[in-house]
Amino acid sequence: MSLLLPVVVAAVVGGGLALAAPTWLARVPEPVTEPERPDEPARPGRLGPAPPKQPYADIAALPWFRPVVVVASAVVAGAFAAVLGWGGALVVLVPLVPVGVVLLVVDARTTLLPTRVIHPTYVALAVLLPLAALLDRDADALVRAALGWLVVGGWFWVFWWLLGAWGFGDVRLARVLGPVLGYLGWPEVVVGLLLMVLLGGVAGVVLTARDRDLRRRFPYGPAMLVGAALAVLLAVPLARAAGYPVS
Repeated sequence: MSLLLPVVVAAVVGGGLALAAPTWLARVPEPVTEPERPDEPARPGRLGPAPPKQPYADIAALPWFRPVVVVASAVVAGAFAAVLGWGGALVVLVPLVPVGVVLLVVDARTTLLPTRVIHPTYVALAVLLPLAALLDRDADALVRAALGWLVVGGWFWVFWWLLGAWGFGDVRLARVLGPVLGYLGWPEVVVGLLLMVLLGGVAGVVLTARDRDLRRRFPYGPAMLVGAALAVLLAVPLARAAGYPVS
């Protein structure tokens, strides 16, 4: 019963927050793209121009969008609660789950991660992380969150800058996922980063094998989000199995 209650509460809250997803996604402004410059050669290692995208309002209006986002958010939020139990971490994770599910769907369909969705999560983290640390009475968790931002966000920024390995939207998303994983602990940071890179590589090979047009641009956000979610669920058991001391 003690474990069932947080699972039910997290699932209800996560799914309930997701009910509004179609409404706020439909209001997200479309990205402003610069006109192509045929006289300017593409920079080596950089992604090419974004292909024509499906409007956010059209995605929000899809008949399956609301039920899929609600069910997925409820399941993921409940799974997090089953692993973490009551604690400040749920205060951070549960509100972010519907945002993550929406970003996964949007990026999968458009190869773009809307800045107007990601940027407000920075503000949310600035409020939720200190609140979680207060509830957990763990000031060190805020230091870990900052280091998680540096490690995960820095990794994606460096490879974006040097190799153009992904779009800058992925760098912005890393700056959300890094602090959350860091708050949870170093196993979550390490496992999360490894899974993001591994799943992204596998997805890239599969997608580009199916569609050559995706060779220069494919959605990396879903791999990042799934990798981070799996790290929340699996990092501690994996660390214990490897003999890493975890409290």
